[in-house]
Amino acid sequence: MLSLFQILLMLISIAQFIIIAHIIMSWLINFGVLNLHQPIVAQLWQGLSQLLEPIYGPIRRFLPPMGGLDLAPLIAILALFAMETIIRNNAMAFM
Repeated sequence: MLSLFQILLMLISIAQFIIIAHIIMSWLINFGVLNLHQPIVAQLWQGLSQLLEPIYGPIRRFLPPMGGLDLAPLIAILALFAMETIIRNNAMAFM
């Protein structure tokens, strides 16, 4: 059961890393550091967006319109941190 505990924490860490990478990349694109006309940047951006849309979509439907401000990544990160905390606090159930 300890391996299941470690696998769950690893998956949460990977999801957090992907969301943070998507957030940073969106900032770099918006500030003009990265250009979507470059094929590698465009492919990476499209891949991350398609990967995270099933997570962001239900959150965006739940949140009210914020005038261009997307809070879905923040809610997703907070949910992942909450899941990690719950799993760590209940670690004895895995042992």
